[in-house]
Amino acid sequence: MLTTRFVNGAPNWIDVGTSDIEGATTFYGGLFGWRFQSAGPDAGGYGFFQLDGKTVAGGMQTTPEQGPPSWTVYFQSADAEATAKAAEQAHGSVLMQPMDVMGEGHMAILADKAGVSFGIWQPGRTKGVDKANETGALCWVELYTPDIPAAAWFYHETLGLETSAVPFPGGTYTCLNPAGAGEDAMFGGVVDLADDPAEDSAYWLPYFEVTDTDATVAEAQRLGGQVRVPATDVEGVGRIARLTDPYGARFAVIKSAPQQT
Repeated sequence: MLTTRFVNGAPNWIDVGTSDIEGATTFYGGLFGWRFQSAGPDAGGYGFFQLDGKTVAGGMQTTPEQGPPSWTVYFQSADAEATAKAAEQAHGSVLMQPMDVMGEGHMAILADKAGVSFGIWQPGRTKGVDKANETGALCWVELYTPDIPAAAWFYHETLGLETSAVPFPGGTYTCLNPAGAGEDAMFGGVVDLADDPAEDSAYWLPYFEVTDTDATVAEAQRLGGQVRVPATDVEGVGRIARLTDPYGARFAVIKSAPQQT
């Protein structure tokens, strides 16, 4: 599960690049109760989405040249330079070279073999988000890719991630966990891109925990978002839905099933 006791290879940050940061603030504020706080005049418009005074994500306005509106998942690295080199050696690419972020940490934007972009965050003063696996916060991530074995190999070589096959209705689900952390540290999965017929390019999908999936879907629509996959029950997992915000950034919501004891 995702926690804020971050370990190398686990997601530790997430942010959205959007064509309208004020509109996105209104949307996510209405949906999750988030409030946007600027990171300051030197941050280029970047800021933090906060819930109950704790940071749950970042965000900034982007231009069409920077790509379509989207969420970026960041994974913890002890050495951003080394991780960037490992990605290149695994036939990925470096989209943004490792850089210091005002002493808060080092970041880089990489892409895997299928061209899926993701971030690396080497903690400095900022370790990561303040909330995870709680209502209104990131709780799971999912990679949609055309080649699951190739993706598993790339992320193992780059981040040390391990995979395991978990029985799932209709087949098996490929789960991800940090190196040596075991299945209790699962934080995401890898899914065949063919399972998302609405998309023809691979991507990372973040999931946010909610108290009522159906009510969240209805509110997202009221606020101008779109439903990509309606609310659906997944046995032993929870009730999920896949959405986009009004600007096209993809995300999912889930009301998780109670943990079995």
